[in-house]
Amino acid sequence: MSAKFENLTPDRILDAVEIGMDCGLTGLTAPLPSYINRVYELESVSGEKLIAKFYRPGRWKRAALQEEHDFVRDCADAEIPVVAPLELAGGGTIGDFEGILYAVFPKKSGREMELCDDEGWLRLGSLVGRIHQAGWERDAEHRLVMHPETTTIPEIDLLLGGGFMSGHMAGRFKEVTSRIVEIALREFEGVELQRIHGDCHRANILERPGEGLMVIDFDDMVMGPAVQDIWLLLPDHANHTRKEINLILEGYEQFMEFDDRQLRLVEILRAMRIIYFLSWCSTQVDDYKFRSNFPDWGSDHFWQREVADLEHQYHAILNDDRLKNSGNFL
Repeated sequence: MSAKFENLTPDRILDAVEIGMDCGLTGLTAPLPSYINRVYELESVSGEKLIAKFYRPGRWKRAALQEEHDFVRDCADAEIPVVAPLELAGGGTIGDFEGILYAVFPKKSGREMELCDDEGWLRLGSLVGRIHQAGWERDAEHRLVMHPETTTIPEIDLLLGGGFMSGHMAGRFKEVTSRIVEIALREFEGVELQRIHGDCHRANILERPGEGLMVIDFDDMVMGPAVQDIWLLLPDHANHTRKEINLILEGYEQFMEFDDRQLRLVEILRAMRIIYFLSWCSTQVDDYKFRSNFPDWGSDHFWQREVADLEHQYHAILNDDRLKNSGNFL
């Protein structure tokens, strides 16, 4: 963790954004919840509310951040409701303040969407379909590729090679993840990857009264399978959410064709997300905030719980009706 990042004082925040936006600010610097980045609400002297996001050093290169901003801009150009970064005085949307990259956004509020009827699921599907329509226009060569070879296998290797668990737990972890990866590699064959949101759960979709739905937080955008942005919206496992899946896809296919074979990836992707989160945590163990948020991380009790969850998810994969009926399942 950069000392400069940890010591982003209100004065330094205001200096950075005043220079970057070439405008005066009031003294408001209200921190907003964000573990990875540092995010603050600011206010211009004209009364405009702004959100400044200072990106954690070392997490993303400028080119990767630019691809995130490009994706959001592509969505905005397609009249998809997103919060696009503002142009800075020097040109572009990414500023650099003493080696810390940052961006500034207009503040837009909303409330989490309430799903009360079939129409709500159709609206979600339509929104994701529009995002993917914009995402299909170009690739993102500097972002992660969501595939077991490029993400999951290296994440498993990191966890096993880092000495984060006892020998007994490492054995169980290796066994269950090897079985998951074997299935994942087979099922990912021939799957088309494109720009997707990557973290499209319902907390990242807000309802703005009188305006409709708005998508936020493209931080985790990747090149990945379209179904990743669908399964995160589901209230339960794939076998128990057939109605919701059908409604989402009905809305989705108003804008984008969907390859139904990707539905076989739902439970696999759920397992990959568990592994991804464990791997991400292992890179944060030296951060002073991490231990306060995850006090038992790395203990035997912790790994017993996490490996049991992976074993449970492996059985969910084995019991996924779409996989069992695919003809590929052994």
